Amino acid sequence: MKDKKISLAGDLGSGKSTVGKLLTQKYGLETVSIGKIHRQMASDYGMDVTEFNVYMESHPEIDNELDARLKGYELKSGNYLFDSRMAFHFVPSSFSVYLITDAKIAAKRIFKENRSNEKYASVDDAVNKLIERRASESLRYSKFYGVDITDMSNYDYVLDTGNLTPQQVFEKISAEFEKWLNK
Repeated sequence: MKDKKISLAGDLGSGKSTVGKLLTQKYGLETVSIGKIHRQMASDYGMDVTEFNVYMESHPEIDNELDARLKGYELKSGNYLFDSRMAFHFVPSSFSVYLITDAKIAAKRIFKENRSNEKYASVDDAVNKLIERRASESLRYSKFYGVDITDMSNYDYVLDTGNLTPQQVFEKISAEFEKWLNK
């Protein structure tokens, strides 16, 4: 039987974590969240995630550490959900999904969550910081790997989550994943 591996990437605030939980429950996947590891590292460095992203632009050893964790899963058997912007690249055997959403919708979602290491003064502040983080990530991935994470041809399935409920997103991804598994 084919291992079940899903890489879930997407815009900040597109619903990756919420949908990831539903996918892990349905398919019995173990979650590997690079975002969670990244947020913890930012906290350990005494920075918020935007500051940490900028710091990482000149400290590739941090990305190398995160990448090494992902690369190990390409040859590892098992069922995994990778919550990571680069899992499609480092675990190419996974079904790669990219979730997109409007920056304002994403900012409202994240602002409402009140994440401990992502503080925003307002939704507009969140929009600006999310755009800044995205630009920093795109620059790093292009510079370090020659990968354009905004190129949607990198992914097996792309979905706009802006006007969908988490359940609808889950159902659409599940349907596409089932097709992919049966190829």
